Amino acid sequence: MEANRGWNGIQLLLAAEQEAQHIVNAARNAKMARLKLAKEEAEKEIAEFRAQMEIEFQRKVAESSGDSGTNVKRLDQETEAKIHHLKTEAARISHDVVQMLLKHVMTMRIFQPLETR
Repeated sequence: MEANRGWNGIQLLLAAEQEAQHIVNAARNAKMARLKLAKEEAEKEIAEFRAQMEIEFQRKVAESSGDSGTNVKRLDQETEAKIHHLKTEAARISHDVVQMLLKHVMTMRIFQPLETR
């Protein structure tokens, strides 16, 4: 009977070891399934993000290049407007600038010592 009890104890240990192995395998399989699902979700998010960035990039490219003739024409108009503005301002203040320079030159000439004249 003592041998039976030892044999039953071994059988119980083997059964417990098998059950533990099944639990470990089930946990490993569940972990692998979660990792696979997380990887698939991450790949999906990456694909969506990449698609959004591509759309944004294409929009910016279209805005910047667009119809290059239109952009060139717009830039020419802006440049001409700035040149016209600068010429107008220069014409408006040129007389005052000349008068101011003459005044300063004449003032400096008057204050020079007599020996240097």
